[in-house]
Amino acid sequence: MNQKTRDLIIIGGGPAGLTAAIYTSRAFIDTLVIEGNPHGGQLTITNDVENFPGFKNGVMGPTLIEDMREQAKRFKSELLEQNVTQVSGDFKSGFTVTTDSESVFKAKSILVASGASAKWIGLASEIKLRGKGVSACATCDGFFFKDKIVAVVGGGDSAMEESMFLTKFASKIYVLVRSSKEQMRASK
Repeated sequence: MNQKTRDLIIIGGGPAGLTAAIYTSRAFIDTLVIEGNPHGGQLTITNDVENFPGFKNGVMGPTLIEDMREQAKRFKSELLEQNVTQVSGDFKSGFTVTTDSESVFKAKSILVASGASAKWIGLASEIKLRGKGVSACATCDGFFFKDKIVAVVGGGDSAMEESMFLTKFASKIYVLVRSSKEQMRASK
């Protein structure tokens, strides 16, 4: 068991978690980032990132994540590529975080930046075509579908939000409902 109590444990190694780590470490806050396994979040499966400031011609998602990781390390953030399995404690007595490798860490504060996970259909072609017309983020990639006919898979609130956003770009949008009841589940 790791007995050192850190000032902060950040759960999540995507852009939000790494940005927080850069800021906290620069302020001399002893920071451990438990990134998840694999590290980097959804950005690691994103080809062209054109909506991140500072890259006038865009940047590859994996490149951006690796640069952010190196910057966090430069300021002495510790990065750990494990998954969190349990968090316990409170602000008064501190927090304990356990990972899938049964490592245990203590901290005065916890910041959760766990991000999101796309709900993929599970087709082999879907993996092969990511970044080549198949996307899991309308906000990230909507611009690439300007004047195109697109399909959004799902019938819940997320699918409807993505569809509404895509109306700014796509010429036509089909919503493919995945439930066996072929029924929309989105709220009105």
